[in-house]
Amino acid sequence: MEKINITLPDKSIRSFEAGTTPQQVADSIGSGLARAVVVAKIDGDLKDLNHPIEHDINLELLTGDSPEGHDTLLHSTAHLMAQAVKELFPNAKITIGPTIENGFYYDFDVETSFSDEVLSEIESKMKELARSGQDIIRQEVSVQDAIKIFNGLDESYKVEIVEQINPDEKISMYKQSEFTDLCRGPHVSNTSKIKYFKLLSTSGAYWRGNENNKMLQRIYGTVFSSKDALKKHLHNLEEAKKRDHRKLGKELKLFTFDDEVGPGLPLWLPNGAVMVEELEKLAKESEQRGGYDVVRTPHLTKGTLYEKSGHLEHYKESMYPAMDVDGVDYYVKPMNCPHHHKIYSSSPRSYRELPVRLAEYGTCYRYEKSGQLFGLMRVRSLQMNDAHIYCTKEQFKEEFLAVCNMYLEYFDIFGIERYTMRLSLHSKEDLGKKYVNEPDLWLETEQWVREALVEGKLDFEEVPGEAAFYGPKIDVQVWSAIGKEFTLATNQVDFAIPSKFGLTYVDESGNEKTPLCIHRAPLGTHERFIGFLIEHFGGNFPLWLAPIQAVVLPLSDKFSDYANKVVKVLKDEGIRVKLNDRADKIGSKIRQAELDKINFMLIVGQKESDEETVSVRKRFEGDVGAMPLIVFKDKIVEEIKNRRLTHR
Repeated sequence: MEKINITLPDKSIRSFEAGTTPQQVADSIGSGLARAVVVAKIDGDLKDLNHPIEHDINLELLTGDSPEGHDTLLHSTAHLMAQAVKELFPNAKITIGPTIENGFYYDFDVETSFSDEVLSEIESKMKELARSGQDIIRQEVSVQDAIKIFNGLDESYKVEIVEQINPDEKISMYKQSEFTDLCRGPHVSNTSKIKYFKLLSTSGAYWRGNENNKMLQRIYGTVFSSKDALKKHLHNLEEAKKRDHRKLGKELKLFTFDDEVGPGLPLWLPNGAVMVEELEKLAKESEQRGGYDVVRTPHLTKGTLYEKSGHLEHYKESMYPAMDVDGVDYYVKPMNCPHHHKIYSSSPRSYRELPVRLAEYGTCYRYEKSGQLFGLMRVRSLQMNDAHIYCTKEQFKEEFLAVCNMYLEYFDIFGIERYTMRLSLHSKEDLGKKYVNEPDLWLETEQWVREALVEGKLDFEEVPGEAAFYGPKIDVQVWSAIGKEFTLATNQVDFAIPSKFGLTYVDESGNEKTPLCIHRAPLGTHERFIGFLIEHFGGNFPLWLAPIQAVVLPLSDKFSDYANKVVKVLKDEGIRVKLNDRADKIGSKIRQAELDKINFMLIVGQKESDEETVSVRKRFEGDVGAMPLIVFKDKIVEEIKNRRLTHR
């Protein structure tokens, strides 16, 4: 039998017979690794553990603790769940079961309602199937054979998926016992490797996210490589439920939705509007220091503008339908950029004026499918912290890094300690379809962004195939205080659209040139960012951002005059303060203030009235003690002005 050499990550080389599998290599190294390994990386490509190795390779054996291993576990557990559902409900039809962050889901067309009791049954069946140790076998078949197989299984949704695949392609499927599913893989090699899982919840979901299609039943679940990791994740999920922005938004009276207004169209209540105003104030202060000029643009625009910008070609599915006005198509705007381009071109520009920085908190409207709407995180009306920077190639790096540094300043203000920047690149095969067909410009601008990030000593990762249609971009991922990941901000380079709009400047030699354009939104949208902040802070906002910053609590109505005086003194300084003069006991008033998550409670009685002081109680700290009203006023004004995070 022919021998092959396998090089392991520690550079050691081991000889095996040709046809050896990664699982057999793991077995030869040790029983611990043999049990823990879930997927292999062969010369950089992920492969199943039962994949035969026929020649010399570099091999990594990945456990469920690695990102690739965890994703493999998640995907394999989704298949295990689908198998369990099919065994319990043979008439159920399977659709899709992708992985999501730290989890998976699978959609089923089934008559039975997936109650908590049914979920428990499915989970028990999954444990039974996992313990049975079924081998999971990969098969590659033609499109025609796949259609025949799934027709034979009466899986119409799978047939629909396969029919949309190029008929010349090979399709991979995975089979465990009598269950077969369509999948690229890889998967674990045996169901016994799936141990620590939990089914979490159910929901309705339209097939392909289209409300015109049938409503399916979706089951969410998760899996980890150890009991402790699963326990920790479930704890974080419980904490996340308490911090859910939809729940806290209602309790704190920040925003609401109304069916008569329409789904995905948030209504900001007074408390939420305060947060919106504070964020705009922060952004405008930062942008003023950064040399931005504020502009305003209309909500409605002729369709010809979006034809020129390319939005109708590349973005129409996310736009609201056109409305006919005097025989002309008009659209509510999905983006501010075409309007800013028009403002730039409204007067001749010299190189001496560049960079030109135009900022707007503009309201945009984007059509999100009903099944994709989610609280403030996915909406149809959004107010964006938008700006466009028009600059020369020589100015690009400095301007791009200035935007990235603005992100870092914001992260510090909001106590965001974990973040990453993702450099989203084009994919060559999508040029002329998903992306502007300028291959050389793509490579050039991607390199500019890469160099700027390196020179700025900013950590980043590259993600092919995720760029904007007009250029590369940075997507900023942040993690909340409990480790939940959010996409918040973007910083994009546009090398294509300025020339379409005829944007120019006159250089030092008197020649007309086209500027680069940087699209940036460091705070994203009000909706998404406030949704993040609600969950990040758990509703316990820093003083400067809190809708109500202090509440005055008189011990009885005898002290109402002094309580009103305290309110007036604070209001005159711009402090958001309210008076609770209800006839409740002071303990009840304090409990209500705690429920309302108010930072400062000011208790006033006879002593405070006589001495013009306030007894201060601070959230999370308890009684701070009495202090003169004027001293407290100066203290709170200073804390608000500096936007401190003293509550954390």
